[in-house]
Amino acid sequence: MPTSPPRPPGLPTSLRYPDVPVGSLLAGAARRYGERVAFRHADEEITFRGLWELACRFANALRQHGVGRGDTVALHLPNCLAFPVAYYGTLLSGATFSPVNPLLPPRPLAGQLTDSGASVVVTHGSVAEALRHSDIELLITVRSGAPGALDFDRFVAEAPATRPAVDLTPGTDLAHLGYTGGTTGRSKGVRLTHRNVVVNALQYTCWSSGSVPALDGTGDVTVDQIGDEHEWPVRLGTGATLTLTPWFHAMGLGGLNMGVLSGTSVTIHERLDPRAYVTDAERLRVTSLSGAPALFAALLRCEDFHTADLSSVRSLSSGAAPMPRVVADALRARFPGVVITEGYGLTEATMGITTGPTWRSGTRKAGTVGVPIFDTEVRIVPSGGDPEWDALPPGTPGEVCARGPQVMGGYHGRDDETAAVLDRGWLRTGDIGVFDDEGYLSIVDRKKDLLLYKGYNVYPRELEELLLAVPGVASAAVVGRPAPDVGELPVAFVVRAPRSGDGSGDSSGGVTAEAVLAAVNEQVPPYKRLREIHFVDAIPVSGAGKVLKRQLRERLG
Repeated sequence: MPTSPPRPPGLPTSLRYPDVPVGSLLAGAARRYGERVAFRHADEEITFRGLWELACRFANALRQHGVGRGDTVALHLPNCLAFPVAYYGTLLSGATFSPVNPLLPPRPLAGQLTDSGASVVVTHGSVAEALRHSDIELLITVRSGAPGALDFDRFVAEAPATRPAVDLTPGTDLAHLGYTGGTTGRSKGVRLTHRNVVVNALQYTCWSSGSVPALDGTGDVTVDQIGDEHEWPVRLGTGATLTLTPWFHAMGLGGLNMGVLSGTSVTIHERLDPRAYVTDAERLRVTSLSGAPALFAALLRCEDFHTADLSSVRSLSSGAAPMPRVVADALRARFPGVVITEGYGLTEATMGITTGPTWRSGTRKAGTVGVPIFDTEVRIVPSGGDPEWDALPPGTPGEVCARGPQVMGGYHGRDDETAAVLDRGWLRTGDIGVFDDEGYLSIVDRKKDLLLYKGYNVYPRELEELLLAVPGVASAAVVGRPAPDVGELPVAFVVRAPRSGDGSGDSSGGVTAEAVLAAVNEQVPPYKRLREIHFVDAIPVSGAGKVLKRQLRERLG
C-alpha cells in the first residue's frame, strides 16, 4: 500500500456530515449570500435569495399537482437559469430528480424516461420537439408553446415562495436518478440518496476551500472556512467562474452544488466559443476555470487566451476525462503559480472520489488525478480481485475500487448489474489505475478500453499521449481492431492541427499517416505499435467531454 497521501493543512482528516436533504444546501446559501449573484446567463441573472424563492415556488407548484415523494421529475434541459430552479425545486418537493441529456435522440430519450418512471418532464423550447410523442403526465416547457405543455414561468409564479413541509430521510430517500454516459454500452440509472449528494458536495467544497461542514442558526447546512488565507486565497462568497459543463452530467451537478455552498457566482455559456469564453473570463475577473480537457485544449489554441488579462484566476480544475500531459504542461506555463488540479470520479460515486491538493503549498503531480477525498478509500486490485484483501502495491496497475459515503446504493431495477460492481460497499469502477509511493492515483485507462495483443496489455491512453505530442496532431483516440490471430490491433483516429496561414500559428503542413506511425512506434515496444491511422475531422465526444470510443470501433466495421 502507498504511504498516507497528503491532507489539507489545518483540517480534520474526517468530516462530520449533517443529516440534511439537498434542499438545505440552497437554504443555507440563500441566507448567507443573499443578494449576491448566483447564476448569470446572457443578460439575465439570479441571486441566491431569488433562486431560493423560485425553487420554493416550483416545489409548491409540483405539490399542487400531486407530485412529491416517490415521484420522478426529469429535467430535459440545457444549462439555463431555469435548471437550478427546477433542480432544487424538485428536491424540495420531495420528488426525485432525473437529468436527461437534451440532445438524446427520440428513441433513447423515450427509453430513459420509461426506465426512470418520470411522471413530469421539464423541457426547453430548443429541444421540446423530441418529446412530441412522449406519454408524460405533466410537461413543463421553458420558452416554448409546445402543445399540452405548461409555461415554466407561469407554473412557478402562481405558487407560494414558502418552504414546503416535506418529511425526508436523507440516508434512504432518493435525490438523484442519474444515468451513466453509455460511452461503452447501455446507459444505467444510478440511485443516489440525499445523503450521497450532500456528502459529496461537502467533501469537495471543504477540500477546495479549506472549510468544514456546519449548521447555521436554523439548522441548514453551510461551511466554515477555517483554512489559512494564504493557502486558500479565494474566500467564501467572493469566487466567480464560468461553466460549460452540462448540468445533466455528474461533474456538472457536483459543480452546481459546490458553487451554491461556496457562494460562487457562475456565468453560463451555452456552447464552446473560446474567444467569448476568454472575453467573459477577463471581464468578470473569474477566480477559477474548470471543465473537461477538451475545454482547455480549445482555449490553448485560441490566441486571445494567451494575451488576455487573466491574473484574477487562482485555480484551474479538470475532470470527466484524463488530461493529456501536453495540455497540463501548457496550462502550467500559461498560469505559473496557479493551483491546477485534476480529479477523478463517476456517476456511481455521485461525482468524485479523488482530486489534487488545492492548497497552495500542496504538491501536485502531472499525470495524476490526485489523492482520495475525505472519508474515501481507494484500492487497486487485480481484475476480479477482492478489494478487502487483494490490494496491489504501488506501481502496479489494476482495477480502481472505491468505498465512501458518496457511493451509490445501486442501479435502478438492475440487481444483477448492481451485484457485479458493488461488493461490501466497494465500487468496482471498471477503470485501470495505479498508485505511486505517495498515494497519488493515475488513471491508466478504462478496463473496457484495454487492448490485448498476443496476451500483452496495451493501454490506449499511453499511445494517445504519444500521439498528442506529435507536431501536427490536434487530438487523437486509440481503439482496437479485432484480429483472430493476435487478439486486437491498436488503431488510431487522428485530427490534424490546422495548417499554417490560417491564423493558428501551426506549421505542420498537414501531417501524414506515415510520419505519425513512425513518431509513435519508435517509442514503444513491438506489441504496442500502432497499426493504422485514420484521419477524421473530429473525435466524437459526449456532452461531458468523454471520447465515445464505441462509435470509433463501429467505424472500423
